Amino acid sequence: MAAAPKPAWRDVMDMRDAADYLGLSTDSLYRYASQGTVPAFRFGNRWRFKKDLLDRWMDEQSGVAPASPAAPTSRSKKPPLSAR
Repeated sequence: MAAAPKPAWRDVMDMRDAADYLGLSTDSLYRYASQGTVPAFRFGNRWRFKKDLLDRWMDEQSGVAPASPAAPTSRSKKPPLSAR
């Protein structure tokens, strides 16, 4: 009996699906996930990848989106120099 076709889009992907999605070998993706380079999490003894996190990570790596939301900067004036 043939396996049911996997949907083209899933919220959470396994190692093989994520490697296909990113265009990497599973060995490379395993190494990147272990090093923390690619956003991933362990479910039991298996690596899992959320599609939206991979998309955001790819945007950050390609320079399309900022790496993190910009924190508001306070524009306070410098304190006056003390008089001598």
